[in-house]
Amino acid sequence: MTAGPAIPLEDELGDVLDKAQHCAGLNEEQLAARAGVTVEKIQNAEDYRYDDLTDDDLHRVAAALHLNEVGLSALARNQYPRPRTSGLPFCVHPMHIPFGIGVVNAYAVVDCATGVGVLFDGGTGFEALQSVWPKAVTRIEAVFLTHPEAEHVGGLSGALRQHGLGTFYGPRGGCPRPECWPLGEGETVVAAGYQITAFSTPGHCAEHNCYVVRPKAVPRARALLISGDLIFAGSLGGGYFSCSQVLQHARRILGALPASTVIAPGHGPMTTVENELKYNPFLV
Repeated sequence: MTAGPAIPLEDELGDVLDKAQHCAGLNEEQLAARAGVTVEKIQNAEDYRYDDLTDDDLHRVAAALHLNEVGLSALARNQYPRPRTSGLPFCVHPMHIPFGIGVVNAYAVVDCATGVGVLFDGGTGFEALQSVWPKAVTRIEAVFLTHPEAEHVGGLSGALRQHGLGTFYGPRGGCPRPECWPLGEGETVVAAGYQITAFSTPGHCAEHNCYVVRPKAVPRARALLISGDLIFAGSLGGGYFSCSQVLQHARRILGALPASTVIAPGHGPMTTVENELKYNPFLV
C-alpha cells in the first residue's frame, strides 16, 4: 500500500452533528432543548467551533442524537483513531483527487509484482485521475463504479479508453451509461485474479454499491471493502436518498465482515471494520 501525507477525515464534528440532526428531523433549537445544551453551542459546533463544548455537553448531545459518545468526543478533540490498514494480500493504491475542501478517492487494487489489477471509481475527470495515477499501476483489467455521482464517475470513460476496455460494472438500476454492466446484491465478478462481490447499499443515493475484494487464490485472506459514500472514517455518507437506509446498510455490511477488513471509502482516509464499529459516531 502506498504511503503519503495524512489525508484529513471527510467529516469533522460539525458535519457529523449536521448529518445526525438532519436524520433525526431536529433543528438547532430542538436539539438544544433535547440535549440541555445552549443553542449557541450547537450552532458554534456546526460552524466548526468546539472550544466551548465540555465533556458533559458532548455526552448530552450524543445521547440526544443516539451517537457513539467515544467517537464523537474523539472528533471534537481531533483525536479520531487512525488504524493500521496494511497487511492486505495485494497492493492498494489510493488516488486522492482534490474535491471541495477535501478529497474524492479512486482506488487501484493490483498485484504488487506486476501492477495489473482493477480500478474502483474514476474521480472528478480523466485529467485529474491521470495526475495522481501511480507509476506502479501498469494495467487495469476491470473497472467498478460505486455510485453515479459526478465526482466518482468523471474519469471512467478516459480510464476505459486508456486500458482498452469497453465496459465497466456499476450498481443495478444506477448504471449511468450503456457500457455499464449492472451488479446487484451478492453478485460476484472475477477479474485480474480478484473475487469482487457487490453489495447493494442505497441510501446516500438511490443506487449505490459497495464491493468486497479478495484474492481468488486465497479467499480467506484479509479483505478490502470499497465503501463508496456509505462509510467514512469517523462518519457515514449523507442520507440524501434515505437516512435510515444508510444506517441500516452500514450496520449490515460491517456486521457481516471480519473485524480486520480494511475499508477504502469514497472520501477521506482508509480505516478498518474494527475501528469503525468501535468509534464511528453513527454506529452505537
